[in-house]
Amino acid sequence: MMMTNSIPDPIELTQELIRFNTINPPGNEDQVCEYLAKLLESVGYECRKIEFAPHRMSLVAKIGTCSDQKPSICFTGHVDVVPLGARTWKYEPFACIIEDGKLYGRGSSDMKSGVAAFVVAAMKMADSAKQGAGVSMIITAGEETGCEGAFHLAANQEILDFLGPAGCFIVAEPTANEPLLGHKGAYWLKASTDGVTAHGSMPERGDNAFYKLAKAALTLEKFTFDTPAHELMGQGTLNVGTAKSGININSVPDAAEMTLDIRTVAGQSHKHIYGCLCKALGPTVRLDTIIDIEGVFTPAADPWMASVFDFCEKINGVRPIEKTVSYFTDASALKPAIGNPPTVILGPGQPEMAHQTDEFCYVDKITDATQLFSELILDWQAH
Repeated sequence: MMMTNSIPDPIELTQELIRFNTINPPGNEDQVCEYLAKLLESVGYECRKIEFAPHRMSLVAKIGTCSDQKPSICFTGHVDVVPLGARTWKYEPFACIIEDGKLYGRGSSDMKSGVAAFVVAAMKMADSAKQGAGVSMIITAGEETGCEGAFHLAANQEILDFLGPAGCFIVAEPTANEPLLGHKGAYWLKASTDGVTAHGSMPERGDNAFYKLAKAALTLEKFTFDTPAHELMGQGTLNVGTAKSGININSVPDAAEMTLDIRTVAGQSHKHIYGCLCKALGPTVRLDTIIDIEGVFTPAADPWMASVFDFCEKINGVRPIEKTVSYFTDASALKPAIGNPPTVILGPGQPEMAHQTDEFCYVDKITDATQLFSELILDWQAH
């Protein structure tokens, strides 16, 4: 890799990160985190490496004091990637080919380009950050399978004490360098019913659990949220994703279950939704939580968010539009743990290329993001 004063080129660093095969499962994020730790330590960052399973490593790094009086600017990104899929790729997915201004590879957009951009920006601004409010970074494993690494970090008080509070938070997911104000939450539940088994020729001797579940599913089809719609996110949604019951055709099923995918908007309480569902479904249906991830939202009127919009306008040449997205990020786990700072989702990757065959990121976007993150870091040090 070409280096200037030990600081890598962000495009070449993106390529270097892609060459680490971190398909999740199994992940194997430890090698890429070890590599990034050495880079950051070379310019004065303190690093901590945290494993939540063998070869499943996350990395946190900081420079500066990061105190309550001078909270840091914090960046986060994940280094695991999704499987390649069944379709054949035009380019080998870990070869990092650049053609027509596009860098191809699994993770190029989602989201190793974002990690590379903020790591290089943080390295360039290390001296300024050390004298100012500081910079912190949370580089996670296991995001693609439910934010495992982020939730593990959020429960580690020793690591949170090491990082200190954050005054603002940048989630470098793919947005083509357009700032997003937030995202929906995810509340996944398993709904279960019980019955009594019997021979299929004598169903009157049993109690069919599936009939109870079917009635519950029809109730959910008509379920509406009683909270007002969000100005940008709209209303929450509910979908029955899977259902299963029975062990064979000639038995009355004594158990049945279905899974619910609820996407919530800012301002919706998951506890309140749970109560409404219990009331609607009645005592024959048991609800168990699978995933409980709150949404994230910072209004555009927030002073720091307004400054982010200004810097993005300078880089992109157009004033950003106020937008949110439906997918969730590590911010759901990390934002409360670092003091609930104003949070923006902002990174160089192309959002439509996430999880796609022949995934790519525009090279110019990586360069622009590095400049954008550098300016945001420098601006924050003046706070």
